[in-house]
Amino acid sequence: MDKTIGVTDVTDAAQIPKQRGDLLLDSAVRYAEERHWDVFPGTWLEVVGGMERCSCASVGCPSPGAHPTRPDWAAQATGSGVGARRLWTKQPHASILLPTGRTFDALDVPESAGFLALARMERMEMTLGPVTCTPARRMIFFVLPGGSLKVADLVRRLGWSASAIDLTARGEAHYVAAPPTRVGGLGAVQWARRPTHANRWLPDVEELISPLAYACGRDAAAARAQRG
Repeated sequence: MDKTIGVTDVTDAAQIPKQRGDLLLDSAVRYAEERHWDVFPGTWLEVVGGMERCSCASVGCPSPGAHPTRPDWAAQATGSGVGARRLWTKQPHASILLPTGRTFDALDVPESAGFLALARMERMEMTLGPVTCTPARRMIFFVLPGGSLKVADLVRRLGWSASAIDLTARGEAHYVAAPPTRVGGLGAVQWARRPTHANRWLPDVEELISPLAYACGRDAAAARAQRG
């Protein structure tokens, strides 16, 4: 996968970005075929009265256009390209959601801390997996499955609490949204480090936790200083 997976375009008339079905379908199939990631379709965005809303029709939906449509979503996920094509052909505008705890776990951190950590990791020439940026100003680092179970203890050994520094681990029974999924009117999930052949092998959580925890701790301290 040599190119960054597509982002949405904008219509001049409505000024509302379109979540293009062809990009979503093609991306879902590539994730399944090239990365062997399980994928499943989530909700999507609908334009009603010139405004976007989640297909779930819930007022105040916390993640409009990017959450499961049914409680048994884990059983709906497929790692087959044929299966992914079938699912997105049925609903071409559905968001692309990836279950964590299977082929990867995810570390979810504030965007400012994520970019600081990413720059430090690159200077150290560390092995990195794919990394996404979300419209909610979060960064998601992909690590080997099972890593989420180690995070709390690893962060505690470094002198912090994961919750206090806003570092969240996502493993079994969780999911993340994949590019080019759009979330509400905020924009699309994008790759900060796109999937390539070079990062097919994911890092263990132990390799990333120190720079991530340091960056999150620094971010949290700065936020406390501003409030104080």
